[in-house]
Amino acid sequence: MQIPEAQQPFLDSVQEILRKYDAELKDINQKIWSNPELAYEEYQAHDHICDLFSKLAAQGYQVRRKAYGMDTALEVEYTHGAGGRLIVFNAEYDALPGIGHACGHNLIATSAIAAFIATCEAMKAKAQASELPGFTVRLLGTPAEESGGGKVKLIQAGAYNNVDACLMVHPVPMSPTQPQVHGIATTVEGGYLANDKVKVTFIGKPAHAAGAPWEGINALDAVVSAYVNISLLRQQILPSQRVHGVIVHGGDRPNVIPMSATLDYYIRSPTKKTLKVLTEKVVQCFEAAATATGCKVEYEWGVSYDDLKSNMPICEKYVSAMSAMGHLTLLDNSAAGKGAMSGGSTDMGNVSYVVPGFHGIFCIPSKGVNHTHEFTSGAGSPEAFERALHCGAGMAVVGCQMLVDDKFAEAVKKDFESR
Repeated sequence: MQIPEAQQPFLDSVQEILRKYDAELKDINQKIWSNPELAYEEYQAHDHICDLFSKLAAQGYQVRRKAYGMDTALEVEYTHGAGGRLIVFNAEYDALPGIGHACGHNLIATSAIAAFIATCEAMKAKAQASELPGFTVRLLGTPAEESGGGKVKLIQAGAYNNVDACLMVHPVPMSPTQPQVHGIATTVEGGYLANDKVKVTFIGKPAHAAGAPWEGINALDAVVSAYVNISLLRQQILPSQRVHGVIVHGGDRPNVIPMSATLDYYIRSPTKKTLKVLTEKVVQCFEAAATATGCKVEYEWGVSYDDLKSNMPICEKYVSAMSAMGHLTLLDNSAAGKGAMSGGSTDMGNVSYVVPGFHGIFCIPSKGVNHTHEFTSGAGSPEAFERALHCGAGMAVVGCQMLVDDKFAEAVKKDFESR
């Protein structure tokens, strides 16, 4: 695929810029990967990224630490002139308990930082060569994607107000059947599922489990009943839907009837509309367990994630840029493309409902799938870092085009409004 001639100067310049910053990007990637931090505890990652741009303040970057009322959110901006379009690159950097960066968020952050720097410097050079209208480029550090919904809180705080496009990429393992594929940009529905999260606690009554069990109300029985109810429900849900959970507390001692027991569940469905119906059925499973055992039931709802609405013009432009750089990237609506992402959820879905969004996929060498120790190892590899930089370059080309090309920007807006 040949990249349009109008994009060629950006393609050349962003690659040159990223070669210039290779050492800094390699350093930030390694620092984040080597120091995994959980949701809303990403203090080191926050400081490392902010420190990097504070050192580059002479380039015109405005660094905002603890942005939007969150200790581990950050915002870095470059502005030229007044008004104009605003694009955002999302950087995630939270990890998973016990297995570190098993979803490769160090690479997500690195690719976003790379895209931000390349876009800013390429546009700065363009502005020096010819008159350009005003524009703003923003790097947004978004905490707590794995749990906690940092982007949802950022939406509520106004971080995405007046944004014309928001881009990020996410790593997955290489396909054993298509190892030559670098990445996938997809508009397939159901690629990322809408997601409800709930912690359910059953309250019973303690009693001596051997001496007088009839005096107790067993909260663990309620948990077991709820777990079985949901397992039975799975037979009647769609293949594209998911319900899965764990028992986080089942009692304290074998000789005491448990007075309290807790489940933690995720509920997923292809759209917000179908998720609502499925969640109601799951709640009925919990209520039935409470009724059967005589327990009370309490719900603690987490942050809900929306399904992802990919912007087709952005996907097409990204694929064009990546392919022109020699990185085979597919605009894939097939079952193979869907399979690379199917079943997961992201708070980028919520962003895609409020601004035109892009959440591309890139493949890295790994002996395991996401959320495994093997993927953690893969996410720290030199090849994974190189692939993250390639994706950063691709996003930067799209970002530059978004800022200078009125026709492209209008197509992005039109597609967003139609969805």
